[in-house]
Amino acid sequence: EAKLHIIRKFLPEQLSAQAIETYVTEAMSEVGGSDFGAVMRALMPKVKGKADGKLVSDIVKRKLQG
Repeated sequence: EAKLHIIRKFLPEQLSAQAIETYVTEAMSEVGGSDFGAVMRALMPKVKGKADGKLVSDIVKRKLQG
């Protein structure tokens, strides 16, 4: 537990789901559409290392569906 606490100090802070949604909305505006691949390509450089890719993907899919 102590080692994990020390390691966490050096890891980048993870984005909240709400922050990811904001990035997704911005990326969707940038690419002007509903193409999953285009949104992910615009989005991933902004969130890489700061968010779980699966969570990002799930949020993009949900936002594109409606």
